[in-house]
Amino acid sequence: MNCPLQGERKGSVNRIMRELNGISVVVPFLNEEDGIRKFCNTIDKYAEKFDFFLELIFVDDGSTDSSVEILKQCAFQNIKQVKLVKFSKNFGSHAAIRAGLQYASYEISTWLGSDLQEPLELLELSYEKIREGYNAVYIEKKSIKVSKANRIFSRIYSWMMRKYAVESYSSGGISTIVFDAKVRKYLNENMEANSSIMLQAMDAGFKSTVLSMDFHERSAGVSKWTLSKKMKLFIDSFVAFSFAPIRLVSIVGVFIFCIGVVIGISTIVNKLINPNVPVGYSTLASITALGFGITNISLGIIAEYLWRTYDAARKRPVFIVSDVVTIKECESDTQ
Repeated sequence: MNCPLQGERKGSVNRIMRELNGISVVVPFLNEEDGIRKFCNTIDKYAEKFDFFLELIFVDDGSTDSSVEILKQCAFQNIKQVKLVKFSKNFGSHAAIRAGLQYASYEISTWLGSDLQEPLELLELSYEKIREGYNAVYIEKKSIKVSKANRIFSRIYSWMMRKYAVESYSSGGISTIVFDAKVRKYLNENMEANSSIMLQAMDAGFKSTVLSMDFHERSAGVSKWTLSKKMKLFIDSFVAFSFAPIRLVSIVGVFIFCIGVVIGISTIVNKLINPNVPVGYSTLASITALGFGITNISLGIIAEYLWRTYDAARKRPVFIVSDVVTIKECESDTQ
């Protein structure tokens, strides 16, 4: 395979590469020193069978271990080009994916985790689907070896996304998306903070299809997908793509008002029928506590929307890139 970039000016590199058949793969990682070498070796070996080019764009999301040093030592024989984008601090996996897409060279793009849970076969299958005319291919989790708690969270999240946010969201959960230049351009031009890049792509309505695949168990290391990050994604997804929480506030308010009216009427009727019956202070205290609780929850939901509006109005960057390193340049070779 001869590199067609040889002898071309730097300003035309991206244009030429996009004319080729290939996929740019963004790989966000955080403290993956136990598994980053295995990932590099595995995908490099697997790429030997591809009849298209493959570019890897690693995004260091603020790692504090030796992940970057190990990555720079890896030898890539079958990957056409390898880049490393380094963040100034931890901004999250979705921000890392968005950053990587900014540096993608090929027409087709996607992202993979560095834990090798996604089957690499998805690259070939999705490539064919994109060539058939689809703008995006959603990779659905047919099966995966994770804890029971993770499965429950995934099912609840998927159900609520389909019900209240994006109707096309898969019941099995979407892990990654393979998409063409149209989708990437849309995502790059509409950079959203505190949002889900998957839901943003799915909500845009591009022509798409779904591939259901068996996922693998994490190859090495410990998952950085903590409970707090899951909760943030859950809240971000609803606030960014659904008005259901705000409508819930109104419904609960009307419901509590009706309860108050019923209790008030029953208290008056009971007092008229039995004048000697004392007013129940415990009932009053319960209603007051319930009312204050509902009010605080409602204010919290509204505050989530207000905070994100304020955060968007400040126009602070979704991520800050401290350095970009080319680990392997495209060079003339023969395969």
